[in-house]
Amino acid sequence: MSDWRGRLGSKLVSLEDAVSRVESGMTVAASPFTCSPITLGRGLMERARKGGLENIRVDHLASAIPWTDPEVRHVFRLRDNYATPANREACHAGETDYLPIGLFRQYELPAGVQQEPDIFLVPVSPPNELGYCSFGPGVWMSPLCVERAKVVIAEVHEDFIRTGGENYVHVDQIDFFVEGEAPVGAPITPPPSNEEIEQVEAICTQVAVELINDGDTLQTGVGTVSASLGRFLDFKNDLGIQTELITGGIADLVAAGNITGARKAIHKGKVVGSALVSMPREELLQIHENPTFELYDFGYTDDLRRLIQLDNFVAVNNAMVVDLTGQVSAEAFDHRPYTGVGGQTVFMLAGAYSPGGKSISVVPSSSVPSNGDGARVTRIVPTLAPATPVTVPRTYVDFVVTEFGVAELRGKTVQERARALCDIAHPEFQDALRDEARRLYNI
Repeated sequence: MSDWRGRLGSKLVSLEDAVSRVESGMTVAASPFTCSPITLGRGLMERARKGGLENIRVDHLASAIPWTDPEVRHVFRLRDNYATPANREACHAGETDYLPIGLFRQYELPAGVQQEPDIFLVPVSPPNELGYCSFGPGVWMSPLCVERAKVVIAEVHEDFIRTGGENYVHVDQIDFFVEGEAPVGAPITPPPSNEEIEQVEAICTQVAVELINDGDTLQTGVGTVSASLGRFLDFKNDLGIQTELITGGIADLVAAGNITGARKAIHKGKVVGSALVSMPREELLQIHENPTFELYDFGYTDDLRRLIQLDNFVAVNNAMVVDLTGQVSAEAFDHRPYTGVGGQTVFMLAGAYSPGGKSISVVPSSSVPSNGDGARVTRIVPTLAPATPVTVPRTYVDFVVTEFGVAELRGKTVQERARALCDIAHPEFQDALRDEARRLYNI
């Protein structure tokens, strides 16, 4: 692989040359989240600081690049479906365009995203002997963006892994390459506190023991709790994985034989997702060239028409707040986005629909907001605050789990749901929640 630069020939250019292809008025798309093209993003922002660029639309979902920095905010207008730390404050200030998208179909870019961007920026591995690069730890929507964009610019990372599935692109499909300098895939969320670690252990243990059966096919979402579930499943057998994001601990479960995928109706024997997140480098190396792991385009993994083919499909996703009837917001505590929809709505619907399946919302019972006055707040609430988006309707929430217990909502009346949710709230808030339940629902 050491001679990969020679294989690229004249397509390998300097960073300055690559970003010079961007002109005023263009739409620039970028690979999402942990596969954000950090090197190309920094190069383009440096060019913007020097002047001569204006009115650049950036379609960058779950962006880890600070396109909204004050120095370049006059040049770029970010469209994003996920409020990450890099741009969250700007999103709250109305300085980005937030896309509440949660519907994905194979062969389609989501509505609200430019269908034929002028430029697509993406990180890749060096080409192999046949000229194929890997999208490394995340395919996301890169194959479709490569196909649709007028110009494709890639940054090359020698440490990128290779997997099965659609995790490849030929050098002939890419117009320019630069050498990647900045790390890709680094965590973009702070490490959990001691309290959060204890909450994760309690919640994941209950989910694993009480709600997951041998032979189930699982989806787990990104987030402190749900992304940790894989580390609590080492006593289960014949599990399958059909998900959007493959999280930490899954590689160890495959190696130990807990995950076999033997009972899956589709992709039997395979671990299927679109990206690898929340896992250290050692786990990525376990997955490298392991034929069990297959990564596909986001529109493939999150297509509801495919997911409903699965029996015993269990979806486990983080909630930010849950009201007493079971409505889940996984995006915000009020009208200001804190994260985004992603595929949560689709996967929870599929879990609720699946024969033998379940849709499970996991949420700490309370938290102490870092930007508040130090007061603890409940995450089980009487009603959602005004303008809070509903990520998962109560009709598709089967179970809610906190560190204090499991509330089964499937088939329950509003009054029964409220009682069950009060029982698993933080003890400090249970009396007040029961008072509100009596006032609202005559309990």
